[in-house]
Amino acid sequence: MPEIYETPAELIRFEHQLVHSAEAIRQRQVKIVAIGSSSTRGVGASSSQRSYPSRLEIELSQRYPKVSITIENKGIGGEEAGDELARFQKDVIDEKPALVVWQVGTNAVWKQYDLLQVAAAIREGLKRLKDMSMDIVLMDLQYAPAVLQYPTEAERMVAFITEAAKEAGANVFRRFALMDYWNVIERIPFDQTINREPDGVQLHQNDWSYAGVATALAKAIAAAAGQWP
Repeated sequence: MPEIYETPAELIRFEHQLVHSAEAIRQRQVKIVAIGSSSTRGVGASSSQRSYPSRLEIELSQRYPKVSITIENKGIGGEEAGDELARFQKDVIDEKPALVVWQVGTNAVWKQYDLLQVAAAIREGLKRLKDMSMDIVLMDLQYAPAVLQYPTEAERMVAFITEAAKEAGANVFRRFALMDYWNVIERIPFDQTINREPDGVQLHQNDWSYAGVATALAKAIAAAAGQWP
């Protein structure tokens, strides 16, 4: 498979600088927590080492070879924002990361949850993290056939995530737009980005797209945190 990870900068650029991450990089000791559901855990990948958090750790370590980079994968399949919020204290706050990447929204659309309730849980989570000494990145939905069968709900959820982040002064990693770009503009078929699951759901990402997300996210983090030695 070709490694087409070059994407327009505006698709992955963060609105806010990652000040806590930058300081951790200067101190040469960076901890990141990735919390979310199955696409954080790495369901659909050929191994746990192919999940996006594992790939992100490698990407960042290559960009910052003199810095110790540790990423804690706190993904649990099937969860949504409210479930993750319930374990924030143990899995995020107590870990004291410089950066938390919170992946939300996919199960809300696919499982047809009340989107307003999910949006409220996201806002509550951001409120809890806002005054902590950590940078916050929300990761939105994956662009996959199982999600796209509900186009109106998918667009609403993306908008809710964007609005919540704007209100809280948090960043958004626009995974939905990135994977849309791959599929629509670069004409990369879903067979290359989405796992061919036995049940035919076509929901989870695969090694190729997890690596692509990790590469793009590493670029966004480096641009917003600075290229420190």
